[in-house]
Amino acid sequence: MTGMDARDTDLHKELDATLHARRELGEEYESALVESFLEKVDQRIDGAVERRVRRQLAEQQMSVARDSRSPKATDSWGERFGFGVVSLVLAVPLSGVGGGVAGLKGLLVAWAGIVGVNVVQAARIQPGLFRRRRAEDDDWEA
Repeated sequence: MTGMDARDTDLHKELDATLHARRELGEEYESALVESFLEKVDQRIDGAVERRVRRQLAEQQMSVARDSRSPKATDSWGERFGFGVVSLVLAVPLSGVGGGVAGLKGLLVAWAGIVGVNVVQAARIQPGLFRRRRAEDDDWEA
């Protein structure tokens, strides 16, 4: 458990409590227990994504206020590659849990979240990325 912060420890304790409750209550409560735990994980992920989006939005607003459109030094190739790798690594268990608990709907929700996080990351790195595509579509339609 080395390298875990308080939030990871709390989540680990929640998982242990869920598994203990499942052993005591039996299989008939398994679905409800798993759903409850996944809801806590979703809340944790949502909170982390929300904090990150708010921070990135504030950084972007500061950048615009300074009229600085150049990429930040922290937006290195390694950071982008690392984000992609972490996204794919997390996609495996999220897909398994989502598909196992809620079938195809759960799998689709898990992948919608994965795609959403990656879209936010792409928009953060290249703020004009999606605007350019819309302008090209408008030109095509005219």
